[in-house]
Amino acid sequence: MKILVTGAAGFIGFHVAKKLLDRGDSVIGLDNLNDYYDVGLKQARLAQISGHKNFLFHKASLEDNQHLESLFKEYSFDAVINLAAQAGVRYSLENPRAYVDSNLVGFVNILECCRHHNIGHLVYASSSSVYGMNANMPFSVHDNVDHPISLYAATKKANELMAHTYSHLYGIPTTGLRFFTVYGPWGRPDMAPILFTRAILSKQPIKVFNHGKMKRDFTYIDDIVEGVVRVVDKPATANVEWKREAPDPGSSSAPYRLFNIGNNNPVELLDFIKAIENALGQTAIKEMLPIQPGDVEATCADIEGLADYVDYRPSTSLEQGVDYFVKWYLDYTQSASIS
Repeated sequence: MKILVTGAAGFIGFHVAKKLLDRGDSVIGLDNLNDYYDVGLKQARLAQISGHKNFLFHKASLEDNQHLESLFKEYSFDAVINLAAQAGVRYSLENPRAYVDSNLVGFVNILECCRHHNIGHLVYASSSSVYGMNANMPFSVHDNVDHPISLYAATKKANELMAHTYSHLYGIPTTGLRFFTVYGPWGRPDMAPILFTRAILSKQPIKVFNHGKMKRDFTYIDDIVEGVVRVVDKPATANVEWKREAPDPGSSSAPYRLFNIGNNNPVELLDFIKAIENALGQTAIKEMLPIQPGDVEATCADIEGLADYVDYRPSTSLEQGVDYFVKWYLDYTQSASIS
């Protein structure tokens, strides 16, 4: 297939693009290479795939509708995987307009391009953050998610609503994937794995929020990518059992689907830190702090819907995943700095 991957220089986007190229697809990558975090890391990711004969890269933002229109017109994509977004829960408290521009305006531009160019399937990144104040565990796509606690989460929920509208009005198959705490090689430097690993190696204290009483459904990147690619290959369909009298939030009478994509095995933050300590052979200095605004205490993905739909099951244990990550980090930092 010929597939547009937005956010191709990002953590998940790079790995998805590489997987698609490895199996023979043609990939057009789009990224604005902004400086939210180290641009050098983004460029290093791109360098891993830029020489591939079936890969072309365009530097542009989702907000640049003219550039998007020209791409869609030129390449006639079979599918679009929208992974570009302004990420980060805490940063949304500092710079809310960045989320409006990328996650709302940019997403409308993607939807409009899909509408006018007859795209066969739009797969887009949502987030476990949409569950907000929901206390039901594990988190289910069939639950109500109307109480987000960060603007980032609110924009992701808005993406799901916008996608449904376009599926309903124009018959565009759309699938939203709610990602749960992805980690692994080439990960983001503002996320816990790199922050913790760097601090431990430099014998600096690590910040442990909510005094360590946090649980996250840590999911290794290869497991995430496998799920994304399987979903791309199976365009969303209408749920023939969907009823207006009892509407299921995770599906629709339109070709619209929502899935959790995670490990279905939440890990206490202190246990995750312990796995990094074991991989490094060093002990962390821990600074216990209260929970941060916008954070939730625990996440856990109900992935039965995705398992039924595309036979998806994560297979990487925490110990394996952390070992793979730490090995990459040590190798990478020998030749580059991550900031």
